[in-house]
Amino acid sequence: MHLVLHAGVHATDEDRLIKCMLKNVEAFGALGVAVPGPSRYRRLIRDTLHAMAESDLSDDARAVLLDAMLDGETPERMILSNDNFFGVPKLSVGKGVFYPGAEQKLMRLRQLFAPDQIELCLGLRDPATFVPAAFALAPDTDLAGFLDGTDPRDLRWSELLSRLQRAAPDVAMTVWCNEDTPLIWAHLIREMAGLEANTKITGGFDLLSEIMSPTGMSRFRAYLKTHPVMTEIQKRRVIAAFLDKYALDEEIEEEVDLPGWTVDLIGQLTEIYEEDVFAIQRMPGVTLITP
Repeated sequence: MHLVLHAGVHATDEDRLIKCMLKNVEAFGALGVAVPGPSRYRRLIRDTLHAMAESDLSDDARAVLLDAMLDGETPERMILSNDNFFGVPKLSVGKGVFYPGAEQKLMRLRQLFAPDQIELCLGLRDPATFVPAAFALAPDTDLAGFLDGTDPRDLRWSELLSRLQRAAPDVAMTVWCNEDTPLIWAHLIREMAGLEANTKITGGFDLLSEIMSPTGMSRFRAYLKTHPVMTEIQKRRVIAAFLDKYALDEEIEEEVDLPGWTVDLIGQLTEIYEEDVFAIQRMPGVTLITP
């Protein structure tokens, strides 16, 4: 089975991707793609991974999980999504890196689903906004405790991906920048489901409708009706043009308000992130989806 693990990161799509997948569950199922509801596996997998840290994996662990998730179905592909696969938000930064325990979690997932072909999917985010957003999701901690001595200028997503590759070299990795998600939303859904480029899906503009004015969405849909044949690249250019004119400022502008975080520091973090994304684009074994 081809197993797609969407592991966040935190404060990116906030379960919108899996909710869109679930809108297509019957159509995807007819194509051999299973999308179990998160309540069927999130706690179950979490408890299994915790148990693996204490004792050996039982021989029937995978079979028990699949039975709970799939009700006897045997899909060719299955999509699982959980921002907490690599840890809760308060563990998203520490020891100078992103998700310091991620490689151990991936190794256990690799062991748990040993017979399967695993693809890891991650939406990445500018540390200038990721750190404040993840910190806001982490209860009962102050900023110093959250950072755990980490200088945010040392954080690199490429470092996380390198650690994951060393831990599970046979796991394929597909990543994208969260800032680009509105432009590539439908492509992400199709990519994770293993669908052809022009396959019709439900909810392909869900995210766009959240950040564009109703007037803009109405005109955008009217434009699509009068231009029914467009390549994926052409669609993204059209989306970008409509967003430029009709985007809701309050939905796309992010205000960073952390003690000691100056405009200069935020600018430095964004520059570092852009350089890091360029490095990721050249990493063997990693597919970076761009607009």
